[in-house]
Amino acid sequence: MIFARDKSQMCNNLLQFAHVYAWGREHGRRVISMRFSYKYPYFKISHSRYVSFPLYVLAKALAALKVLPTASYKHAECDPVALEQKMLRHRHIVVSGWYVHFYDLFLKYRDEICDLFTIEPQYTEPVKAKMKAWTGLRLGVHIRRGDYAAWKNGAYYYDDAVYADFIAQFASLMPGKDIDVFLSTNDPRMTATTFESLLSDEGCRLRIHLMGGNAVEDLYMLSECDFIIGPPSTYSLVASMYRDIPLCRMDQVSDGRLTLDDFKSFDYWFRRIV
Repeated sequence: MIFARDKSQMCNNLLQFAHVYAWGREHGRRVISMRFSYKYPYFKISHSRYVSFPLYVLAKALAALKVLPTASYKHAECDPVALEQKMLRHRHIVVSGWYVHFYDLFLKYRDEICDLFTIEPQYTEPVKAKMKAWTGLRLGVHIRRGDYAAWKNGAYYYDDAVYADFIAQFASLMPGKDIDVFLSTNDPRMTATTFESLLSDEGCRLRIHLMGGNAVEDLYMLSECDFIIGPPSTYSLVASMYRDIPLCRMDQVSDGRLTLDDFKSFDYWFRRIV
């Protein structure tokens, strides 16, 4: 049995576990998520067999006592070949760290991974009920603030005007279409009115929505959009994963001039995580 463990935010944990799951699936090994047994109970996997808080505590204690060996992918300079050999040698092992990457296997078992991380209906149904009232082309915009003020020295901490400019450029690429813009943000000061004011010249075909859901509700909201725009983030990447929604990473748009070619698949961005 392989226990996947990490310390980070929800979508980082999801991707890290999924790499380990895919490796285990390929090698006929059961993989248990330690993090999703208690921290993020929003997904199908959180209520599956063996994913439980007591087993999490037991595995954590056994790893601390060195009864369970650990393959640690916590550092970029780790030796992935040696660590994989260690995983093959030990029937029971803890695997931890962001740098565990089995890209090809992840994509091979992607449908299974998406199924495991199906969001529970109590989080999706309220979002569905709200979104069905709006029938325009759906653009999801991930506005990341909070920790992004410090991460990478604030390189991806874009202000409202930058996001508004990207929305306006997207609208120009979709002439004649009504567009519903769904904002997802961790900025408590954000209001839809701010963007309505910034985008007033775009006319009535742009409708701005800030539903104010929690992290998993907003994740589902983005996953139901037709296009997603945002800074480099595993959050918008995972939202794209479910239905392979075209995703634009703002930092990769040449000179800030948006084109439809800037919207690429999950598979493309998945191998290019910052």
